[in-house]
Amino acid sequence: MGQDKKSLLQEFKLDSDNELRFEVESKNEKVYLTLKSGLAEVFGTELVKGKTYEFTSGAKVAVYTWQGCTIEVKGKTDVIYTAKETPMVIYSNCHAALELMRIEAEKDNKRGPIAMVVGPGDVGKSTVCRILLNYAVRMGRRPIYVDLDVGQGSISIPGTVGALVIERPAGIDEGFSQEAPLVYNFGHKSPGHNSKLFKMITEQLAMIVKERLEVNKKTRQSGVIINTCGWIKGEGYKQILQSGKCFEVDLIMVLDQERLYNELVRDMPNYVKIVFLQKSGGVVERSKHVRTEARDQRIREYFYGTPKNSLYPHSFDVKFSEIKIFKIGAPALPDSCLPLGMKAEDHLTKVVPITPNPGILHHILGVSFAEKEEDDIILSHVAGFVCVSNVDLERQTITLLSPQPKPLPNNILVLSEIQFMDSH
Repeated sequence: MGQDKKSLLQEFKLDSDNELRFEVESKNEKVYLTLKSGLAEVFGTELVKGKTYEFTSGAKVAVYTWQGCTIEVKGKTDVIYTAKETPMVIYSNCHAALELMRIEAEKDNKRGPIAMVVGPGDVGKSTVCRILLNYAVRMGRRPIYVDLDVGQGSISIPGTVGALVIERPAGIDEGFSQEAPLVYNFGHKSPGHNSKLFKMITEQLAMIVKERLEVNKKTRQSGVIINTCGWIKGEGYKQILQSGKCFEVDLIMVLDQERLYNELVRDMPNYVKIVFLQKSGGVVERSKHVRTEARDQRIREYFYGTPKNSLYPHSFDVKFSEIKIFKIGAPALPDSCLPLGMKAEDHLTKVVPITPNPGILHHILGVSFAEKEEDDIILSHVAGFVCVSNVDLERQTITLLSPQPKPLPNNILVLSEIQFMDSH
């Protein structure tokens, strides 16, 4: 069954191992989904029978059933169809393999599996991570989710890497609960903008994740699932190897790219298991415009929440003298400007103080946990983010959009290249 712009009320009867896929692209459209009978799940989270779930613009949903079910869909979808071929059994087998490793870890009181999902852009890496994490928590596990995809940012906003202990399945329409994530500000939408900085914060994140695994027995045995970005060639490939090494991964799942699979088999140590997985047929490539919109939406949700869970951010003025703004990375000095025999300091990780100016308008600023500016601003994680909505040179103040009221948790702010135009 497949027709564009399906509207109003439809009922679908799915056989076992079938998937109902639909997309909501139109602005201000809402689609309502209800499980009428049988059992079904969305990316590993079980649907509650009789409960109605709401999906808004941008939603791409796949409802899967192991035993068969009846689903009611109400509203206008851009595409809706039933798929008989799905890779869910393969993903389920991956979960079963991880679960066996966790049982072994429990027996020997060792660390559970550390698994990394890699592949090019738009093959469903985040979705596979979500499915594996959901299956793990449904088994009573408490894995750590690590997100190294700075382009989209599923733990915080784009331009960041982070880690989160997963204690319960993701909400069908809201994703994972974002309580107390550990977040590092990278400040760019691709690791290629500053490879050296990306490597430094990835190593720092890996070190903190290892410490957390040591502290909590349940989490240690549950292990880690790592999502990566879609840059897999050249420098991007080196970063995959680097990330695998610093997180000490046991298993790498390669989605939809045989060449990458073969390169990893060649370059990773023998004790790391490399598995090739096919992508879901429901995964579609997104245009640059769609990616940009998704990024903006992610930042908007950080400040304003979602339709179901609205947030009311604060806007306030801060004097230039009350804050210190830094930027990481400075332009490279040509050798001719340096005294003879001197090497340029590494300009990519140089911390440069910035005087507030109109150039920072609409930029995101990370509120750093660094106690003093001499502290390592690069390796300090962030309390959260604010957005510069106005710079008043006359009054020497900047206006910030913030999730919480004044005062800021710290006066050390780090400039991000990510921008957000507040249209509220």
